[in-house]
Amino acid sequence: MDFLISMFNSLPGVAAEGLFYGIFALGVYITYKILDVADLTVDASIVTGCAVTTICILYGVNSLVAVFIAFLAGMIAGALTGFFHTFLKIPAILAGILSQFSLYTINMIIMGMQSYLDTTGTTKALIPMSPTAYASVSKFSLIVSSRDKISAMVVGFVFVIAIIALLYWFFGTEFGCSLRATGANPKMARAQGINTNFATVFGLMFSNGFVALAGGLLAQYTGGSNITFGAGAIVIGLASVVIGEVLCSAFFKKGANFAVRLTFVVVGSLIYSLIKRFVINVGLDTNFLKLISAVIVAIFLSAPNFKNSFVRKGTKKGA
Repeated sequence: MDFLISMFNSLPGVAAEGLFYGIFALGVYITYKILDVADLTVDASIVTGCAVTTICILYGVNSLVAVFIAFLAGMIAGALTGFFHTFLKIPAILAGILSQFSLYTINMIIMGMQSYLDTTGTTKALIPMSPTAYASVSKFSLIVSSRDKISAMVVGFVFVIAIIALLYWFFGTEFGCSLRATGANPKMARAQGINTNFATVFGLMFSNGFVALAGGLLAQYTGGSNITFGAGAIVIGLASVVIGEVLCSAFFKKGANFAVRLTFVVVGSLIYSLIKRFVINVGLDTNFLKLISAVIVAIFLSAPNFKNSFVRKGTKKGA
């Protein structure tokens, strides 16, 4: 009974966190499903979003404005990966790894830009350049905070709806369709006169912008950020996308429109957050979360293959 009560009480927090990671998952969806690019930059660009947001708030920038500055910083991180991939002709997965390595140091520099007041009241810059550097914004006015989970859930819901509407509109435009064509068939897209290099770079920028925006919201929700914040984040994003895709296919056997597919990505994030909370409430060591995440992704990735295999066997028997 206590377990059920604990789960029920944690639902607003689970929903808020799931919605913020849902924005992150939408960014992953753009590269993974639309551009067909394996982008590992997100593990670092989410930290960039966290770091930029917290530093901006520490220097007096409005917390909502800070999130959009983080979006721009994420786009710059995506442009770095795009430059490696399209202009230097480095494979996408290696380009993402190179960007991760580069951003690790850049994020530490950003984290080290936090200011503090010494005993004389003079503002000084603190540049620790250390993996343990932590920027706290818990005492500032924030748009979301874990202290008010209901409000955080509402803000997360508003952001998710706005972003899904924006993506639905954008990928229906001529330029948005060119991005989709680039991911579906690059050779045919080039034959139609589409600059696939530019489309790929912009897609990576767009994706990492939303990833960093999610990082900015999560930094405010948790009250701060450090350099290890994004460790293994790609697994959360992929788990959300895969869970959402499988559920969408189950509910809409004849196919769903783009807005519905985006919505199910966020639903996948919510389900993943609920599973994670269940594991924590059961009392399992949190070090097992990455293993459990890998198992969840493997199950949902293999589910459609097993389903198709059973359908084929049933068809043969019927024949």
